[in-house]
Amino acid sequence: MIKVTTPPAGGFDEMFGAPGRVREQYAAYWRWLEGVSMDTIERKRKEADLLFHRVGITFNVYGAEEGTERLIPFDSLPRIIPAAEWQALEQGILQRVEALNLFLHDIYHDQAILKSGRIPADQVFANAQYQPCMQGLDLPNDIYAHIAGVDLIRNNDGDYYVLEDNLRTPSGVSYMIENRRMLMRLYPELFAKHRVAPVDHYPALLHEMLAQSCHVANPCVVVLTPGRYNSAYFEHAFLARQMGVELVEGADLFTKGGFVYMRTTAGPQRVDVIYRRIDDAYLDPLAFEPDSMLGVPGLMSAYREGNVVLANAVGTGVADDKSIYPYVPDMIRFYLGQEPVLKNVPTWQCRKSDDLGHVLDRLHELVVKEVHGAGGYGMLIGPASTREQIEQFRKQLVAHPENYIAQPTLSLSSCPVFVEEGIAPRHIDLRPFVLSGREVRLVPGGLTRVAMKEGSLVVNSSQGGGTKDTWVLEAPSC
Repeated sequence: MIKVTTPPAGGFDEMFGAPGRVREQYAAYWRWLEGVSMDTIERKRKEADLLFHRVGITFNVYGAEEGTERLIPFDSLPRIIPAAEWQALEQGILQRVEALNLFLHDIYHDQAILKSGRIPADQVFANAQYQPCMQGLDLPNDIYAHIAGVDLIRNNDGDYYVLEDNLRTPSGVSYMIENRRMLMRLYPELFAKHRVAPVDHYPALLHEMLAQSCHVANPCVVVLTPGRYNSAYFEHAFLARQMGVELVEGADLFTKGGFVYMRTTAGPQRVDVIYRRIDDAYLDPLAFEPDSMLGVPGLMSAYREGNVVLANAVGTGVADDKSIYPYVPDMIRFYLGQEPVLKNVPTWQCRKSDDLGHVLDRLHELVVKEVHGAGGYGMLIGPASTREQIEQFRKQLVAHPENYIAQPTLSLSSCPVFVEEGIAPRHIDLRPFVLSGREVRLVPGGLTRVAMKEGSLVVNSSQGGGTKDTWVLEAPSC
């Protein structure tokens, strides 16, 4: 039998409840696991690595000395979520994304929430992600964040918390789909023992949503990528291929007469919807960063005239900035008249003098993040940092407090992963992907990211994190 390292006391483990007790959703998996050898698991792991390499499922890490593409570590022990638990999560996720889209429409139009005093106006207008060029611009269906990723963690209390919202160019959905395909190939017998909700229809839902995002019948949809050296290029190519649309770079597009066209061997073809994986600043050198070679000159003019749809919309970043995050529960109350289903992590805004004093006194026990940071960079995890690191970070915090927020060090739930000796607990989070169009939808599950190092809380792929397949069990049919 495979050796099991039990999770530490006091934490929440997805597979194990009380010591020696397997949670109900893992019961069938556990019975299967009792009959499998580590030799079989290791052989399957090597097979998965080879297949991922062949398919090209890699991730570029900026700044890596070797400058090569890496495999994201894949763990074949799934994270399993019961149907009732997912139903509550889904309700909270949809509620949150609906409120965020209403907030974006509001701040670029009537600004009712700012006038009410619920959110300080300077938090929006002085935000680096706020785009004045979007003011007063009406978008189809009033949707700004067509694709959103909501990062969730489960704390020791067993409750889920939203760690952050990703509304600019959320990534990772390709790994969600490929992880499922890989596990079905490696262990088909497991899927015969479980009613696992499918995720492979995500590209079809994405294409349907993009096509419905404009008022043109049978629109031309493209995926705009910065190019093959981007860390998420595999995903850009994957989604274009799965949707059956063209993958383009800025040089493949041009504007004429207020419209966007794609260069093809048969001549120019008008483009109606652009799923862009390029940040605002590089989209159009005539409107933003003048030195950008990634974007399309004149794109913003065509966009403002309503002749092309950008997904996600320009200026969505203001809503997923970490300085805006603490106000999302108030957005839900203000726009929807509802109490938030999902909790925020308690957050101190260092721009406030009282909050800053609290944070400086407790740097050794808090997590401090840059409001514009991403990928696990620019942050301090107090309990895991040396005194020297804390003092160095203190200087940065005092010099620019407006650039930081702080949160308590929540202990992310753990889930077993296969290690050399057997299985052992590692911390995880979850990123479900939400599609907003004429209706708001998400596939059941998401990307479970894993901190592969023992005791680590950093799950980001750029920091060595791995991934798991996420199973949402379907409710038994009546």
